[in-house]
Amino acid sequence: MIIAVDGPAASGKGTLASGLARHYNLPYLDTGLLYRAVGRAVEAYEDHPEFEQRAIAAAQLLDESDLEPEFLQSAKIGGLASKVAVIGPVRSALFDYQREFATQDGGAVLDGRDIGTKIAPEADVKLFIQADSKARMERRARQFEARGQVVDRYALYHQIEERDARDMLNPHGGFYKADDAHLLDTTLLDIEAALRAAIAIVDGTMAGKAGL
Repeated sequence: MIIAVDGPAASGKGTLASGLARHYNLPYLDTGLLYRAVGRAVEAYEDHPEFEQRAIAAAQLLDESDLEPEFLQSAKIGGLASKVAVIGPVRSALFDYQREFATQDGGAVLDGRDIGTKIAPEADVKLFIQADSKARMERRARQFEARGQVVDRYALYHQIEERDARDMLNPHGGFYKADDAHLLDTTLLDIEAALRAAIAIVDGTMAGKAGL
């Protein structure tokens, strides 16, 4: 069973995807970490003429050991991830990694922005998670504050809005709800309620496919 979970930053897609992976005992990949790792690798070259070439090289050399979440969760790295994600050769370099993970024996859960549209369009269940920008900003702010970081909520809100726009306009991306994806709005849901809703969608979809 392949489960694709897409949505914007701080919508809850990562929490839901990892929860679904535990519930169904499936391997899980946060594909955003791939782009964050590339972004972190070229952080020093953000305004350098060689930014694109450095990002392509970093994507081609990316190793599983680079995917350490604790080093990749800052707003700065998130913005860089969005910038490298618009580079076609970067996406191509990371595509095979994601496809191999998605199509492994037994299935998998992947979350990102284009799992159901580009990476695994054949996924058995597709979820598109959304929440309004204010709710997402507040969630991300609390995450940063829990790590002892000082948060400018106004700036964070606009970073989220700008990243959404950049990702949706990415000519190489697939950041939109697939026609056969189930929409789940988590704006007013806590983690437990959102996960229950996601599990119900997966169970209902799979039962429907089995003719039950």
